[in-house]
Amino acid sequence: MNKIQYNILVAGVLSFMLGVTSCSESFLDVESKTESTTGTSYKNEKDVWRALIGCYDGWRQTSSAVQVGFYAGAEVMGYECFGGTGNADGRGYQAIDRFDISQSPADLNIYENDWKNYYAGVYRCNELISREEQINWNEANSKRGTYMGECRAIRALLYFDMVRLWGNIPLFDEPVNENRPQVDPADVFALIFDDLKYAMENIPADAYPKANASGNDGHITRYAAAALFARAYLYYTGYYGKEPAGVTKAEALAALEGIISSNEYSLVSEFKNLWPAASAGVAEIGDMETLLGSYAGDGNSETILAMKFTSSQDYNGNNDGNRWQVMVGMRSLNAPPYGKGWGGLTVNPAFVSEFKTGDTRRGASIIDLEGEGITALDAFAASYKDQREYTGYAVKKYSPLCFADGTSASKADGSGDFQISNHQDYVMIRYADVLLMAAELGSPNAQAYFDTVRKRAYTADGQLSSSYSSLPATKENIIQERRLEFAFESINYWDLLRQGVDYAANKLAGDISVYSGGSQDVVSIKADRIRATKGLSQIPYNQITLANGMLVQNPGW
Repeated sequence: MNKIQYNILVAGVLSFMLGVTSCSESFLDVESKTESTTGTSYKNEKDVWRALIGCYDGWRQTSSAVQVGFYAGAEVMGYECFGGTGNADGRGYQAIDRFDISQSPADLNIYENDWKNYYAGVYRCNELISREEQINWNEANSKRGTYMGECRAIRALLYFDMVRLWGNIPLFDEPVNENRPQVDPADVFALIFDDLKYAMENIPADAYPKANASGNDGHITRYAAAALFARAYLYYTGYYGKEPAGVTKAEALAALEGIISSNEYSLVSEFKNLWPAASAGVAEIGDMETLLGSYAGDGNSETILAMKFTSSQDYNGNNDGNRWQVMVGMRSLNAPPYGKGWGGLTVNPAFVSEFKTGDTRRGASIIDLEGEGITALDAFAASYKDQREYTGYAVKKYSPLCFADGTSASKADGSGDFQISNHQDYVMIRYADVLLMAAELGSPNAQAYFDTVRKRAYTADGQLSSSYSSLPATKENIIQERRLEFAFESINYWDLLRQGVDYAANKLAGDISVYSGGSQDVVSIKADRIRATKGLSQIPYNQITLANGMLVQNPGW
């Protein structure tokens, strides 16, 4: 797998020290460290490049630091997963899952680190954007549009996550340190759309060719911005029930058709090859070829945007790894090639049953503990007794990996820490998503796009399953296809919400039998809790206090 390696030291809020050099494995590799501050930097394009790396790092900190994180939060709130974790752990994830703080009354700041890290990332972007006019841009072959386009797209990404999580949030489009009241979400989306339009118009189509993914993977391209533009449009029009100001359905569809006609992307031939754990074989330490098996690789033809990580995270402040993947691993249970973790995000068996015969996405997306012989392992009993909300199913797409002896495979030599060294890419946008969004928005080619995604789902070893049958590309069928295609990719919860809060509440509500600590238990989610909160998350109470009452808590929390 490609890795990105860089270190950013943040000094207070108003300045930061960055270090970058040329790339060897990807554009964020680092070998040396130098210092600069906002008072001495921002003179030329080299300074802009360094500051842009800081913006990318600010974005990555939303997944690298210890916190709930957008990925885990979206999955726990969604239909596919329960909170899980250890049977004796706190019940913060259950409060998120049930939209009910009474599950863990002391958890008044569940998302505090997330809130801080998102706004820190926004600050970095605002700092760079505010300096644009003072930069001595190269007269020939200037990277101005590329660098500023990437920066604005990062800011849009950060705000898009925040406005979906919390709804009414303070809006900062300049680097200031002050209390601000919450604004109408329409104002946040206006900035999101403006930033993404800027990126679409100013990042050259050939800035980061897919053919050079080994060196530029992780950059936000014109096409990534276009896909995000369409995703934001679909969410806004669905959740808020109206058109965003200055943005049309035709623009969103045109953005997607532009990606398709670019011929930069294509579906990976078989679904399982998109995910390391779904492709993996049991391997001895160091045998990465066997371990990764048929994995198509980072930056493959289907990846439009991925957040990059590295295995070099440590306990001394270097936050480079993804900190959510350990949550996905089965509770203290190594079952090679699947590595252990903390047992969060146990999979809802009702969701598992939605996959039809012949759909390869079931086996590629979900670990079936009994079906794969894991329940017969000697170590299973201890894991089972320590697991909360056990269902017999776990997430495979983002399962950590281990070698045959149970050693974490986060580093090829076996020296990785299973808690902090995981570094699998967080694939945010795939080409399959572009095809299905375009179909949903009414492309003349909607049926062909829809069929292409579905046929791949029913293909194994180059053969289309006899179970495959064509379906019309209706909105209902497209939404269901998205549920199966994008399971555990932090997409489906937002797809539910954009069908309406009542729709999401009715879909999420239910009583599901599970086992906690080896004893029967029930996950009970009430529709009135989703309606009361409008599907939004808790604003950290510490932030409300620090804002001197300028922030107002979301209803239901």
